[in-house]
Amino acid sequence: MSFGLYIVGFLILIGGLIYGAVIVHMPAHWIVVGAIVLFGLAVLKGVQATRGKDPSH
Repeated sequence: MSFGLYIVGFLILIGGLIYGAVIVHMPAHWIVVGAIVLFGLAVLKGVQATRGKDPSH
């Protein structure tokens, strides 16, 4: 799985959660905080899931 595809999927998830938060009238600053935290988590998990294994000699 490529890193770009992983991030795109996570961005779609974050977008859906932001849309849901707007619908339930959450304060905008909490929506931004949640989106930043989720994006950071997406990068960490994406790197972890897609990095190449070190070759053993």
